[in-house]
Amino acid sequence: MFEKKISIGIKYIEKGLLTLIAILTVIATLQEINIIYQAGKVNLADLLLLFIYTEVLGMIGIFFASNRIPITLPLFIAMTALARLIILQGKEMDPITLVYEAGAILIIALGCLVVRYRPANQYRYQNDEGDV
Repeated sequence: MFEKKISIGIKYIEKGLLTLIAILTVIATLQEINIIYQAGKVNLADLLLLFIYTEVLGMIGIFFASNRIPITLPLFIAMTALARLIILQGKEMDPITLVYEAGAILIIALGCLVVRYRPANQYRYQNDEGDV
């Protein structure tokens, strides 16, 4: 009984934190749109940042709908963040750093492929009651 109350409490804290993250993400998106508006131009780095915000909101939405976060969503966010980093560093970037960051994107993309095409019968998530 006590463990069930702790579990319920943790779920409420988790949902509260995710709600806070969603609100802060919307605020950050509005701030970025304001920066773009004031600058009078849109850069690729700005678009990638907005895309990251959109992916974070999508991930939170999926979690609220299914109580699960597909592993590929954080991986997509990581790839987008690395691409944005490469763009922001520009031409003054050390070439070996570019190779490392591009290699990291490739490794993450391969990880996405492995996760996406794994056999369906290898692993099943637990449902909310803990049954497999």
